[in-house]
Amino acid sequence: MSARNVLISVVIDVQDAEKVARFWVEVLGWRIVERGDYGVSIGIEGGPCEIDFRTVPDAPKNEKNRVHLDITPVSGDLLAEHDRLMALGARERDVGQGQRRWYVLADPEGNEFCLCPAPPRPPVSIAHLADREPDPR
Repeated sequence: MSARNVLISVVIDVQDAEKVARFWVEVLGWRIVERGDYGVSIGIEGGPCEIDFRTVPDAPKNEKNRVHLDITPVSGDLLAEHDRLMALGARERDVGQGQRRWYVLADPEGNEFCLCPAPPRPPVSIAHLADREPDPR
């Protein structure tokens, strides 16, 4: 059986889409692929999906995200990447995680994300999952 759906974007509500998109372009090494009245989208050529930063009139975020992004440095140097992200404007966040091997950080508008050590196995691209059988559960 083939995949039933394809993930095309992750949408993050923000107040300043341009500012947050520029931050994530630097974090991920992606590029801005579209701008519109809705906000700004970033991605990579042939990538599995885009991240859409949607401008919303909500008050500034002050609660923990229910969904967040986990990233790992391609270089494998977690501390150097932590320092680079902090220089770009990330901030450390305490969401009750305690002492861990990863960092909980926030983008310029306070959206949490985790900077994680490389997994013990290579990450699987979402694009490769389209040919897998779905879990029957």
